[in-house]
Amino acid sequence: MQNYSAYWPVVLILCLTSCAQPGKNLLEEVNYVDAPAGKNSSLPYLFSNEEKTLMSWVENSGDTLTSLRYAEMKEGKWQASREILQGDDWFVNWADFPMIAENKGNLLSHVLKKSASGTYSYDVKLNVLPALSTNWKTDMPLHTDGTPTEHGFLSAVPYKDSSFFVTWLDGRNTIENKDGSRGAMSVRAAIVSAKGKVSMDTILDNRTCDCCQTTAAITKNGPIVIYRDRSEEEIRDMSIVRWVGGKWTAPKSIYQDNWLIKGCPVNGPKVASWGNNLAVAWFTAAGDVPKVNLVFSNDGGEHFGSPIAVAEVNAIGRVDVLLLDADTAIVSWMESKDIGAQLKALKIASTGKKSDYKIIAEMDGSRKTGFPQMELVKDKVYFAWTDVAKDISTIKTAYILVEQF
Repeated sequence: MQNYSAYWPVVLILCLTSCAQPGKNLLEEVNYVDAPAGKNSSLPYLFSNEEKTLMSWVENSGDTLTSLRYAEMKEGKWQASREILQGDDWFVNWADFPMIAENKGNLLSHVLKKSASGTYSYDVKLNVLPALSTNWKTDMPLHTDGTPTEHGFLSAVPYKDSSFFVTWLDGRNTIENKDGSRGAMSVRAAIVSAKGKVSMDTILDNRTCDCCQTTAAITKNGPIVIYRDRSEEEIRDMSIVRWVGGKWTAPKSIYQDNWLIKGCPVNGPKVASWGNNLAVAWFTAAGDVPKVNLVFSNDGGEHFGSPIAVAEVNAIGRVDVLLLDADTAIVSWMESKDIGAQLKALKIASTGKKSDYKIIAEMDGSRKTGFPQMELVKDKVYFAWTDVAKDISTIKTAYILVEQF
């Protein structure tokens, strides 16, 4: 994952200015829940459906050994954590984190494993726990191109039967050619069975941003994938690809921010679905003005309405989104404050009507805090994030009642 930061000095100046967004400090409405993770834990990922609520994360031991762990929530309490696997040859990164998903009792997770000595040479390795099984089947390949390049930023959602739909950034075309040229990062998709078999591996876009997270959802038509695209002119806006009528559509911009930036901002979108309705949140700094936008679609992503500004001026991004119904979303994001940052969330309707924001947590504004997570669990909105204090990272979890938004 390449690190570009050319635009950040401008953003930092803007972020230190006063914020005109209305709202109140409502940390007292946040209900903290004891997390099952220990010291040196980070990179939480939340998953929730009607069957289960799960959280995965990593814990570091010593200089190199890392374990992937997970826990299930029952009756509002996290149960004891379980280890999926551990390794000393993983690529552990603040923005490209492991995940977990469930479908009819089957579990899927992944890690990033080094494939060569290059800093960004790593593969996606899948782990599956079929329903009624007690042992994870680990270290299974997602892709078989065999190139010592970057593969990651995976998204996974439950799909047909007991399978999972997955999408990821794939760097197989970025390997150096004999003439010294390199291709671009691409985005691919595939189906993974409950036993880990990969099928329908397909390229969706052959030129994308290098290291922004992907996001995916299932509509009535089929899967959709949203990601940060990359034009030949280095415009990096959000695009969508949809599965319609048994084939993938061509990439299409969901809105033209026209963010001209010569490096990856490491700040991907998030999508939530409700039948054929979608809500998409993303960060942009077009015109050197940082902003979090939200847009709705009522036809599975074929068309989108006009963007609604969620946060401006102080926005860092690192967004998440969920839908309460077809026309009402909750968006979370990070904002800079003094020398730190805040995790915020608000409710917003497709009409543009917004609630006051809620401050979920005061936090470190560095990369060490990663990407906070948000999920709807019945009448509660749960959050998970990495808390950093005196160079020790621990995972925190909390909730706010939906009715309080």
